[in-house]
Amino acid sequence: MKLHHLKPAEGSKTSKIRVGRGERGRRGKTAGRGTKGQKARGAVRPGFEGGQMPLQRRLPKLKGFKNRNKEYFALINVGRLNDFEDGTEVTPEELRGRGLVKHRGRIKVLGEGDLERKLTVKAHAFSLGAVEKIKAAGGSVEVVE
Repeated sequence: MKLHHLKPAEGSKTSKIRVGRGERGRRGKTAGRGTKGQKARGAVRPGFEGGQMPLQRRLPKLKGFKNRNKEYFALINVGRLNDFEDGTEVTPEELRGRGLVKHRGRIKVLGEGDLERKLTVKAHAFSLGAVEKIKAAGGSVEVVE
């Protein structure tokens, strides 16, 4: 087989249909667009919904919208960590096991409440207030990836 023997598959190449060439032709007058109306007149831009608020503008307003690019954290306050014994290593698995954190995402510790125990806390993120309170209680903070 040589390059000049190559041909497109049968039926894959069709000639362009010329519309609007006189009233007697099959595709004359309205040129296959029906009668009147917006689509018969001009181009309707992609995504136009006839004046209704377009999908791309109403989406973030819908309930349950989750931005795929935003990083979501399960939040827990320092005050909730008093349930652990003194000197315990608090990990994300430990928090989930005790039911202090519900979903399986990343965990952030916030500084609400007071901590009276010396703990080693491991989480994905910490607020500045949480770090100060954990260290003031004699504990340590470790960021987990």
